[in-house]
Amino acid sequence: MHCHYFDVGACRSCTNLAVPYDEQLMRKQTSVEHTLAARVAPEAWLSPAASRPAAFRNKVKLAVGGHVDAPTLGLALPGRPAVDLRECPIQERPIWDVVPDLAGFITYARLMPYDVDARTGELKFVIVTTNTDGELLVRFVVRTNDGVDRLSAALPALTDRLPQIVAVSANIHPEHKAVVEGDVEIALTPTQTLRAAVGDVTLYLQHRSFFQTNTDVAAALYRQARAWADDVDARQVLDLYCGVGGFALHLADGTRRVHGVEIEPSAIDSARRSATEAGSDATVTFDVGDASTLVMPEHDVPDLVVVNPPRRGIEALADALERSCVAHVIYSSCNPTSLAADLAAMPSFDVRAARLFDMFPHTNHAEVAALLSRRPA
Repeated sequence: MHCHYFDVGACRSCTNLAVPYDEQLMRKQTSVEHTLAARVAPEAWLSPAASRPAAFRNKVKLAVGGHVDAPTLGLALPGRPAVDLRECPIQERPIWDVVPDLAGFITYARLMPYDVDARTGELKFVIVTTNTDGELLVRFVVRTNDGVDRLSAALPALTDRLPQIVAVSANIHPEHKAVVEGDVEIALTPTQTLRAAVGDVTLYLQHRSFFQTNTDVAAALYRQARAWADDVDARQVLDLYCGVGGFALHLADGTRRVHGVEIEPSAIDSARRSATEAGSDATVTFDVGDASTLVMPEHDVPDLVVVNPPRRGIEALADALERSCVAHVIYSSCNPTSLAADLAAMPSFDVRAARLFDMFPHTNHAEVAALLSRRPA
């Protein structure tokens, strides 16, 4: 993949871009095998799931910089000039196509870009998510209610010009912190969900929904989980950190009972909607709950538990799984280091299979899924 921004040193987020993609994948595979060598035997590794080298990212978080009459959308870091990345080649084409219009809208709405060094201005980020139909969900991260008012007043001009934008919200983030968003989300359009087809399943994304940023590789991950569930003949599944239901809905087969748990209520609403529309809500159910503190049931024990935790891993839940009667675990991890620690905390399980899923080409980030089975007593 060729990137002008990388060539001129304006952006080095894709740290490994100068390395041919096949070699990147080989290096990443070697790295995860080394990190997990204590628990994953060499013969357990399946061939890695590769990504498209370009136009693979379905979501971008664009920092707003520059001036209201000439805004930049890309990078805005302390002590450095803002960098405009509106033609970043890793983003999917529907996002690339609308970024110039979003820049023009910032000027039209008179939304002053946030100055990181001076800590002045209104608009901090524009976050855009696309689906496979080219529809878009857009979030504007502003500092004050004045920014929300300006967005509301000007928004019809944007949605008239870009009807593929189906959902828009404003997130209020008044503080100068190294986090992208604040706690308050204000809907600016009647629709607040984006329909996303992933593999055989339709998911519904809201503004705070977690969703894998590489749709094709996510579909491969869900297919692998379904194949593993079939291999162990799982009849009752508990899906923890289930998000909008990607794993749970792919594991549904009409007879298998699947129950998902997620701490974000809006994600559970989305998952239930998907299950109802798919006609699988009789066997696939969801509840709001904190998966990290869940106590494994002593009765009606699931024969398979799926976990897809944040980067810190499953922590205390690893000990709960070790002490439970659960026979199998599918662990999907975005951090091989925390995965290694969690596997060490579950010595009664053998890793039957593992696979690298390259969600983030050109970086060192690795997504690894593993199938664990309890060793016979």
